[in-house]
Formats: sequence, C-alpha cells, structure tokens
Amino acid sequence: MSYTDGEAATFEAVTAAAEAPGTTWVWVDSPDGGAALDRDDRTATGAVPEPTGDIATVTERFGIHPLHVEDVLGDARPKSELLEEYAFLLVKAARFRVGETTFLEEIRTDPVGVFVGDDWLVTVTVDGDAAVEAVWNRLADADRRALARGPDFAGYLVVDRVVDGYFRLLEELEDDIETVEERVIEAPDPDTLAVINDLRRELLSVRRVVWPTRDAVNALSRGDADQVADGSEKYYRDVYDHLVQLVELTETYRDLTAGARDIYLNTLSQSTNEVMRRLTVVATILLPLTFVAGVFGMNFESMPELGWPYAYHATMLGMAGIALVLVAYFRREGWL
Repeated sequence: MSYTDGEAATFEAVTAAAEAPGTTWVWVDSPDGGAALDRDDRTATGAVPEPTGDIATVTERFGIHPLHVEDVLGDARPKSELLEEYAFLLVKAARFRVGETTFLEEIRTDPVGVFVGDDWLVTVTVDGDAAVEAVWNRLADADRRALARGPDFAGYLVVDRVVDGYFRLLEELEDDIETVEERVIEAPDPDTLAVINDLRRELLSVRRVVWPTRDAVNALSRGDADQVADGSEKYYRDVYDHLVQLVELTETYRDLTAGARDIYLNTLSQSTNEVMRRLTVVATILLPLTFVAGVFGMNFESMPELGWPYAYHATMLGMAGIALVLVAYFRREGWL
C-alpha cells in the first residue's frame, strides 16, 4: 500500500510496493513462523541465517537487519530498538484460543513486528493478525489519507489496535474473576481452586506481555526515535498511558485472584475445623460413657454393684445423665 499526492494504491507484489513513491506500508505475513529464520540453522560462529521469500525482499529493500526479523519470527519478548535507518518495535497481540492439549481457552500471543522508516512502514506477522488486518482494511478502504500523516502514525494505529486487544482480554478475565468470587463465597468446591489457579496463570501471561510492551512503547513516546515525528509522539504517549493502566489492572486482578484463593483456603480450613470440633464433642461425650462401661465390664467376682438388682438401670441412667450434662454444656459454649 502506498500514498502520494492524494492518491492511494495497493499492490500484490512486495517489490512493486517497495518501489512505489510516497509513503509505503508493506505487510509481510509468514505462515510458517520461524521456519524462515530457524535458530537451529545458526553456524558455530553465531551467524544469522539469511531470510527467504518476501521477507528477504523486504529486508534487502528497506535495510532491515535479519536479527530483528528473527526476533519477530522467533517469538521474542516485546522490545524496541532505535537505529538511524528505522525504529523497530515488537509487540504481542493476545487473544483467547482453544488450548493444544485441552478444550479450555488459553491466552495465546502472536508477534507483530513494526518497522518505521522515514517514508515507509513494514509490519511482519506470523500466520496473520486481526489487529494488523483491521488497520490495513481501514486504510485501504475508507481512511487512506491516514498514510499521509506518515508511517509513524500508521505504525501507531497498529500498536494501538494491539493494545486495545489487551483491554478486551482483561474484561473477559474480570468477568471470570467475579464469577469465581461468587462461587468462593456461596458454594466453594475443589473445582473452584483449579479455576482460580487457571486465572492466575492467565494473568501472569498477560503480565509477561504488558510489562515489556510498556517499556518498548515508551522509547517511541519520549522523542528518542528520529523516525517518529513530534506530532505522532503524543499518540505513542497515549498508548503508553494505556499500557500503564493495563499494568495496574493486571496487578489488581492478580490481587483479587490471590484474595479469592485465600478466601477459599480459609473457608476450607474453617469447614475442616468445624468437622473436627464436632468429632471432638462426640468423642468427649463418649469418653466418660466408655469409662463407666469399662469399669462395670470387668469380670471380677467381688464387685458389690453386681449383686444389686437395679445396678443396670442405675448405670444406664447415670450414663444418660452424664451425656445430657455434657451436651448442655457444649451447647451453651456454642460448640453444638
């Protein structure tokens, strides 16, 4: 896609787009992921394997270092690097997808590499990305003049769309946290603890994405990148502010899940203590009765009580009286 003199054009071939005048945006998608730059292909000297296909054309035409492309295809952590030729920003688009080993939805991340030059923008994705596609369709259909504001602004639109996905992700997690809190209070069960642990793992995954993304975007928001115009820095600062808010939300939700887990464990401990208390009451009531039965169960010939015709009735009444006194005492103390 290119924009010049009020006219926008789209191209199928990377070469044609790279040679087009004006502001150019090239989007390269690598469905095979890191196969184009396999880490196992490194030589003993640590050399980086040469890219192939459209990626090779893009790196050669725009002077992009293969290491940066490798960071994208190799699924490195979010980062940013500022060079004289371009500014490199790697972010992660996060979404819920069905897990590979289970049918439960898990958070999956897709790397998005953003390379901002003086008059060009290159985005590299792995197996497509909804955020990049949405911005691409917006600029290609109804908002082509956005490219006239420069490649740095188009890059901001991509990054902002990715960050908006984090908010949608946390909104879904917030609903799950509220549901878990209700379950913990109303009817906790062993499955509740498993759900809480799953939420904590998902929030940890979000934290691993949001924290480095905040630091990466900060480099483009404070005027360090020559390729980012002064008018575009405020937009990147806005994205940075959103990421700060996301970090705070993530930590807040982690505290909520930790609190829900503590409530569940306290409830379980309280339930166990309640059972133990009732068993203790029963054992305490039966203890003197067992003692009396043991005394009168001894087979001695000279026991004066054995010859009394009412000995059995008196013993049973006495045991019943002991039991009633103990039950009344425990009920008064609130143990029953």
